[in-house]
Amino acid sequence: MSRETTAKTLAKTAAQAPAAVPDVIHNIGYRHYDGPRLGRAYARRSLFSQSLRGAYGLGRSAKSKVLPMLLFAVMCLPAAIMVAVTVVTKAGSLPVGYTRYAIYVQAVIGLYLASQAPQSVSRDLRFKSVPLYFSRPIERADYVVAKFAAMASALFLLTGAPLVILYVGALLAKLDFLDQTKGLAQGLVSIALLSLLFAGIGLVVSALTPRRGFGVAAVIAVLTIPYGAVSAVQGIAFVQGNEAAAGWLGLFSPTTLIDGLQTVFLGGTSSFPNGLEPSTAAGYVYLLVTLGVIAGCYALLMRRYRKAGL
Repeated sequence: MSRETTAKTLAKTAAQAPAAVPDVIHNIGYRHYDGPRLGRAYARRSLFSQSLRGAYGLGRSAKSKVLPMLLFAVMCLPAAIMVAVTVVTKAGSLPVGYTRYAIYVQAVIGLYLASQAPQSVSRDLRFKSVPLYFSRPIERADYVVAKFAAMASALFLLTGAPLVILYVGALLAKLDFLDQTKGLAQGLVSIALLSLLFAGIGLVVSALTPRRGFGVAAVIAVLTIPYGAVSAVQGIAFVQGNEAAAGWLGLFSPTTLIDGLQTVFLGGTSSFPNGLEPSTAAGYVYLLVTLGVIAGCYALLMRRYRKAGL
C-alpha cells in the first residue's frame, strides 16, 4: 500500500470518528464539614458504647445475640430458683451468699469471656482496622481504655444481675434489710474486681492472635488450667497438713485470687479445701497481686497496640 493510499485511509477514519467530548467536573454533593469537632472524648465514648453493645450482640446479627443472651439467662436462672426456694420455704437466709455466687458459676463467666473478648479485639486485628482507629482523633490509650472498660462493664452486668435478683428476693422473703444490703455491697465490690481482672486477662490473651478461634481456646485454657492445678495442689497440701502453703497457692489462679481476696476482706466463705481461709497478711498480698495483674494487663495491651497501630 502506497503512502498516499495510507494517508487517505487515515483521514477517512478520522472524519468518521465522533467528536471528542470535552472534560466535565461532576458535582456529586460532597461538602466541607462545618459542624462541631467532637474530639477524642466523644470518639472514646462511642467506641466504649459500641464495644459494650457488641458484647451482648446488640447491633449485630441475630446469630451473634444467641450465645451472650443465653449465658446471661443461665447466670440469672440459679439466682431466681434460689429466691423461689427461699420465699416458699421461708428460710432465714439465702442458700448462697452474694460473694460466693460468681465463684459457683465461674464456668459460665469463663465461657462468656472466651466468646466475647476475642470478638472485641481479634476482628480489628484480623481485618487490620486498628490503624484506622488511630488515624484521628483517637489514640492508642483511648482505644485500650474503651475496650478494657467495655469488657469489664459487660462482665459486671453479667455477674451483677444475679446479685440484684438475690437481693430483691431476699427482701421479698422479709430477710433483714441491713444484712442483705451489706451483703449486696460486698458482692458488688467482689464482682467489680473480678470483672476488671478477667477482662484484662481475656483481652490480653485475645489480642495476641487475630484468629478468633485461637483466642477462644486460649482464654478458656488460661482460666481453667491454673484453677484446676491450684485446686489440686491445695488439696494435696491440706492433706499433708501444710495449711499455710495451701492458702498462699491461691495466688496462682485468677478465680482463687478473687476467692481469697473476698474471703479476707468482704466477708465471703472460701472454696479452698475444708473452707481454709488465707491469713490477713496473705489477704493484703492477694489484693496487691490482683491490682498488679489488672495494671499489668493494661500495660501489656498498650504495648501490643503500639505495634498493631503501625
